[in-house]
Amino acid sequence: MAASLKKFMQQIAGKKAPGPSTTFTIFHVFYALELLSLKPLGRNKLAEKLNVGDGAVRTIISRLKEAGLIETSKEGCNLTKRGLEVWRQFEEIFPKRMEIPRSELSESDFNFAFLVKNCGQKVESGIDQRDAAIIAGARKALVIVSKNGHLCIESVSKAIEKQYPKATNLILEKLMPQENDVIIIAGADSALKAKRGAFAASWSLIRV
Repeated sequence: MAASLKKFMQQIAGKKAPGPSTTFTIFHVFYALELLSLKPLGRNKLAEKLNVGDGAVRTIISRLKEAGLIETSKEGCNLTKRGLEVWRQFEEIFPKRMEIPRSELSESDFNFAFLVKNCGQKVESGIDQRDAAIIAGARKALVIVSKNGHLCIESVSKAIEKQYPKATNLILEKLMPQENDVIIIAGADSALKAKRGAFAASWSLIRV
């Protein structure tokens, strides 16, 4: 399911030939679906939330309509039944997504965490995920795996609760990871960049 969702999202966000390259990413499509799952939004409000220009938001709306994920009305853009189904797939993969306060592990001005279900085996050194987060605008990213009853950071610690008890308690309380789940925490100088970085790192674990 996750692989087919990734392929579908790549088709929506990708370049359509002939024509110019898109000025938005899969993150913007994901975030648009997340926002619209909460309530209908007009084009201007959606552009403001996504931090994109008028041309980009028009293209995002057009692509989502073409894919059958949204419909437009006087209230703005609404998710269709298919759009809700796609959003539920995202929520199964990333069931917890939230801003988290500064801690001994996450020291940036803004920190955002994603819980990625059952992907621990896909984490190698964590460098790929950190690179993805930084390319997306984050300053740093942590890749934590729930393994054998502990939270582990590859090549740093097999049980971070010993070195960072307060941060670990916060993660356990807010994100409630289970065995083989991955927690990505991205730090940045704005809330949107932190979220975008956390998404990019998490999305890199979903393979087509």
